[in-house]
Amino acid sequence: MDIITTRLLEHEKLVHKVLGSKKMLKNIANGAAIWKVAIAAGHKILLCGNGGSAADSQHWAAEIVGRFQKERAGMPAIALTTDTSILTAIGNDYGYDRIFARQVEALGCEGDVLVALSTSGNSANVLEAIDAAKERGMKVVGFTAQGGGKMADLCDVLLAIPTKTTARAQEIHEVIGHIMCEILEE
Repeated sequence: MDIITTRLLEHEKLVHKVLGSKKMLKNIANGAAIWKVAIAAGHKILLCGNGGSAADSQHWAAEIVGRFQKERAGMPAIALTTDTSILTAIGNDYGYDRIFARQVEALGCEGDVLVALSTSGNSANVLEAIDAAKERGMKVVGFTAQGGGKMADLCDVLLAIPTKTTARAQEIHEVIGHIMCEILEE
């Protein structure tokens, strides 16, 4: 079997695992509900992650602020991964582990939501952002791979994709993020 077929079959198998998990389906619905309640109450969604997860943060923020599928008013969302001046200043002055937490401290308020992405569930800068969010009375929706790492005990809702393969977990994160954006627009 060639690599193309192998990877597509791995993806398909993982989609079926998620579909077959009542817990996972419930967590997707609960995560989307947290987003919806926050936005309806006039709060915002802050998103963070590293690498591909940073890209997902930016992508979902764009879908929320702009639009996903419906013409509607913009909704407040901020990817904490995008401002290079802020990231480099905080990294230089406080250390890389603080790049997201410092922004949560400055921008996050009670009732807001932090969307925290880390396939390992152990990224120090994401964990510190979660701590900062919790200190402010924010809800946390986490996206990880199998097991959830340290994030498993820290998130209000955890979407731990049942795979140890980062690429496959990120693919499913993207699908779930799109589903949650669609629910947000209902």
